[in-house]
Amino acid sequence: MNSFNRESITLWITWVSRVCAIVCLVSSFAHYALAVEPHRYSDGRPAASLRLDTDDAGIMIRHGEGPSDCDIYGAREAIIFEHKGEYFLHYDGAGPDGWLACLAVSKNLSDWELLGPVLDLGTNGSDDSASAASPWVIHDGSQWHMFYLGTPNASLPPDRCPAFPYLTLKATSSDPRGPWTKQYDIVPFRTKPDTFCSATASPGHILKRGSKYLMFFSGSTPYPDVKRTLGIARTDDLNRPWKVDPYPIVPLDQQIENSSLYYEDATGVWYLFTNHIGINDERQEFTDAVWVYWTSDLDKWDINDKAVVLDGSNCKWSSECVGMPSVLKCGDRLAVFYDAPGGDSMDHMYRDIGLAWLDLPLTRPDSSQVGR
Repeated sequence: MNSFNRESITLWITWVSRVCAIVCLVSSFAHYALAVEPHRYSDGRPAASLRLDTDDAGIMIRHGEGPSDCDIYGAREAIIFEHKGEYFLHYDGAGPDGWLACLAVSKNLSDWELLGPVLDLGTNGSDDSASAASPWVIHDGSQWHMFYLGTPNASLPPDRCPAFPYLTLKATSSDPRGPWTKQYDIVPFRTKPDTFCSATASPGHILKRGSKYLMFFSGSTPYPDVKRTLGIARTDDLNRPWKVDPYPIVPLDQQIENSSLYYEDATGVWYLFTNHIGINDERQEFTDAVWVYWTSDLDKWDINDKAVVLDGSNCKWSSECVGMPSVLKCGDRLAVFYDAPGGDSMDHMYRDIGLAWLDLPLTRPDSSQVGR
């Protein structure tokens, strides 16, 4: 073999080696990028790179099984609390007249007694004439207080899906089962133009800290460019107006709504569970996942401290769409209730209530727990 051929072969080997190295480098970078950014949305909205996966137990309550067709068109937005060994779960039942807060009770989280609506629609012209749903309940030591979503607007029958504005209304009762008395004269807070809650200001998780109550409520901007986030409202009297913080806990581009909090005593960390609104390539928005944010200070939240809890990759029965979560400690596990339409549907209607579990104590995920 002459020297020319030897040099040509050497150059060719060197060139191939360099190409292979570049390919490996690009491949490694792509793998890293996918790990950090597991899901890119068509409009560029932020994604969650970490995961704190639940163990999904499947459907707990199926729509259409409530009394008097109260949830014939869907059951969603499950909100759970416990009182004296009994579990109370309010959910939005889509019935013949609209979406109403319905109640289910259980002693074991498996067998549920469906009791039907606990609220009715308001009269024409009232703030809850089209829907009275999604109630958050708290006891002040003497009476029960309910803060629920009301709106005078809804889509056409049979769906009657609530439409903006979403407002926070109030009711009270001496018993967690009701009956509930609406208090139209008490206005907790309202939407406010040119703010993060200009189109919606709907209720969320309520907790007491010292002498004050904090509510992590949902706020959004109007159509057509809707953006969503959570804010904090505060009061020291549940029968008086609340003061809304001027800024949300995270920016509007996070596209989250609804809240449910859990405090981990072992670490002193708060975990806020919320549902994320995703968007597909056809620019259709839908509830695509349950996310969790965490902090040691309820007044300070970092948008990087978040993870996916439940989505189509770990939900056993709904591959695309997973809706609003609420959580409750049950022994050494955290119950995560949610809603979903099942299969590859992204529909607002015909949803069922599911249950998933997280082991306690909760620990913050790290870079080893990256997204799909």
